[in-house]
Amino acid sequence: MSGSPEIPGGSTTLSDVDPPDVGLRRTLGQVFDPRANALNAWRLGLALAVIVWHSSVLTGRPLPPFALHQFATQDFVDGFFAISGFLIPASWLGNPRLRDYVLSRGLRILPGMWVCLFVTAFVIAPIGVAIQGGSAAKLLTSGGPLRFVLRNSAVAYVQFDIGGSPSGVPFPGMWNGSLWTLQYEVLLYVAVAVLGLLGLLGRRWLFPVAFALALVWSVLDSCPLDGGTVAQRTARLAVMFAAGALMHRFRDVIPARWSLVAVSVAVVLAANLLPDYRVVGAIPLAYAVIVSGALIHNRRLNLRTDLSYGTYIYACPIQQVLVIAGLGAVNPLVFANVATAATLPFAAMSWFVVERPAMRLKSRITRKRVRPGLTRSIP
Repeated sequence: MSGSPEIPGGSTTLSDVDPPDVGLRRTLGQVFDPRANALNAWRLGLALAVIVWHSSVLTGRPLPPFALHQFATQDFVDGFFAISGFLIPASWLGNPRLRDYVLSRGLRILPGMWVCLFVTAFVIAPIGVAIQGGSAAKLLTSGGPLRFVLRNSAVAYVQFDIGGSPSGVPFPGMWNGSLWTLQYEVLLYVAVAVLGLLGLLGRRWLFPVAFALALVWSVLDSCPLDGGTVAQRTARLAVMFAAGALMHRFRDVIPARWSLVAVSVAVVLAANLLPDYRVVGAIPLAYAVIVSGALIHNRRLNLRTDLSYGTYIYACPIQQVLVIAGLGAVNPLVFANVATAATLPFAAMSWFVVERPAMRLKSRITRKRVRPGLTRSIP
């Protein structure tokens, strides 16, 4: 999951939803309004879909046949990276200064992650241990929570347990499996900065070449559905990031049509029957997510309150506590609904107390350094 850049608020002046295929010559660049789109809503939807998938993994109970299965475990995380690939190069091109870029990216990801590590280690894990009849005080004084925070604070997720907890659950020794994606997000942010400093980011040929190389790498070193090496995961997520970047680079020639969104969704669903759906499904997935988000200008889906990041990083530890409390025995879809209701208050806390103040700090620091005439609403 996804680090999620914000789309600042603004008045919505376009129609709520563009009618299907009206203006067939309209391009993605013409329909995408940074102040009125559904990408924040799509990110939240992807985070909620991950909760559903983890409700099967963490309870050890299969989802119903009509539910997510193979599609969920890869395509939803891939959707996050496609959106990031669309937005992050624009962030650099809109303000190509390394200091501002690093501040923007760091303040968007790190404060929320650090607070999540602390809350998981010093609040959620002790509650889980206490529910099982253990000593929360003993855990807190063991040094385990502090080691969990410190060892994972550099984004790389290297310590999974906290003092040996959680235990007695279908997926033991892992408090927050979702955090594994953040190191890859940061790695791709670094790649964008390097390419920007080299003056390559604006070259038309760059992202087609990058996408082709990442795709070949992914095919030659295919990543399994669960697990995989660092190289395999990097290749997988680089493909999707590059696919999103392609959407941005060629936004002025890519047609934005609902009919093509429908075709893209069909291609992605069919491609999931292949060993690696990205061979034919990476660009259709990026197109479906990004273009549909650009075509929708409904005020209710133009979310100023972005709970997607907080939902993504808090859901897994919340779900583990619910399993410890005995709710793992219920139907996984019921469990997913309970987990969502329990996670959203933490996501709201993350947004209002941590993420939004951090972004306001970023805005105060970088506002006067943005070059006039370039995109200012994508961080």
